[in-house]
Amino acid sequence: MPTESTSSDAMATPNDNPIRSTHDVNARPPLGRAIPLGLQHVLAMFVSNVTVPIIIAGAAELSAAQTTLMIQAAMFVAGVATLVQSLGLGPIGARLPIVMGTSFGFVPVLIPIAVGMGVPAALGAALCGGVAMALVGLFLPWLRFLFPPVVTGTFVIMIGTLLMPVGFAYAGGGFGADDFGSLHHLLLAALVLVVTVGMHQFGRGIWSEISPLAGLVSGFIAAVAFGYVDFSDVAQADWFSLPTPFAIGVEFHLAAIVPVVLLAVVTCAESIGDIVGTTVGGANREPTQKELSGGVMADGLASVFAAIFNAYPQISFSQNVGIVALTGVVSRFVVAIGGGFLVIAGLLPKLGGLVSSIPNSVLGGAVLIMFGMIASAGIKMLSGIDFNKRNMLIIAMSLAAAIGLPAQEGLYANLSENVQGIIESGLIPGALTAIVLNLILPRSEQPMRDDV
Repeated sequence: MPTESTSSDAMATPNDNPIRSTHDVNARPPLGRAIPLGLQHVLAMFVSNVTVPIIIAGAAELSAAQTTLMIQAAMFVAGVATLVQSLGLGPIGARLPIVMGTSFGFVPVLIPIAVGMGVPAALGAALCGGVAMALVGLFLPWLRFLFPPVVTGTFVIMIGTLLMPVGFAYAGGGFGADDFGSLHHLLLAALVLVVTVGMHQFGRGIWSEISPLAGLVSGFIAAVAFGYVDFSDVAQADWFSLPTPFAIGVEFHLAAIVPVVLLAVVTCAESIGDIVGTTVGGANREPTQKELSGGVMADGLASVFAAIFNAYPQISFSQNVGIVALTGVVSRFVVAIGGGFLVIAGLLPKLGGLVSSIPNSVLGGAVLIMFGMIASAGIKMLSGIDFNKRNMLIIAMSLAAAIGLPAQEGLYANLSENVQGIIESGLIPGALTAIVLNLILPRSEQPMRDDV
């Protein structure tokens, strides 16, 4: 009787003909097809990945040399983490097409730590948070009851919804841009969006699959032609440089560790949501317990590795989940190629400088679609649950906490900065609301009393 092929089987039989379809997790498409598909994953997340160290380094007033070191580390660590997540290392890794990168969710908590206690304290807290995430992944089979489909589906919708304003910010030229909303930014974003949608809907085969890459390349060429690309960082960057562990240092302060560990544990819901979004949106199935546990462990251990190499917590990148849902390409080896490119970019600063020169508005046209696709994947996940009054209340209250509460800063202005940072993320109050309500609300429907 034939048995289902596993990830290890696919790796252990090198003489077998490789699966050439890109719509299988274990597919090994030809390099001529896989390289551009992997490259578009990198382009979609590259700027977001290096933005976190830039923001924190700026707030902590680090030197230009230290900032460059942290940017290089962010690329290198993301590449290594992506390779582990997609290819697996023993029980670690989901073995799914998941791209890893530096988490934006920790920024509101890490900035006050970096400013008040120093960047080494922020890295030490991030290391402890990674350990906490890894432990959650290890014991996930016993904690899975905390994350049923109504919770994870709602969380995926929250991720996509909360990222949509970020997509429009990119389309306008990026956060804090002096010419934000200028016509040339909007036209570049519109060009990328039109090319991406057009090729996705009307292209065939590889042309449909590389639609995000085609949109980004079209926008970049147009930006270069009209003089909107600054290549100065490319010229100033070194050709080769090795990341140095503990170059900035690591310190441990309880006041810094507690909020970061709490955030890390809650962030596991985001990781689970991304894993579920990847399998549901791309492979039209629920993830296995092994995929979930290995994926969350990879997030945690990658975050520990990141802290050692002067980078911040790692997590699956939601825009790449959107690419998987948009293109239907679920080959983990395609994503592994992207991870290899990130490692090379971390060793070759000039290459990283070239990719980071892509204007924000060009990226905005692509990520707008991707973030919307994430929310769509969440809706698809919820389509399999019963829409009874219990589940609808969980969805309603969670979305209200995630979207409505952060919009009214005056409600929590008197709380500590750490608590304010947790609330402002939106994801944490939304996730906590979903998890708590799922635990306390009765699971059996209470009959309505007929009034006479």
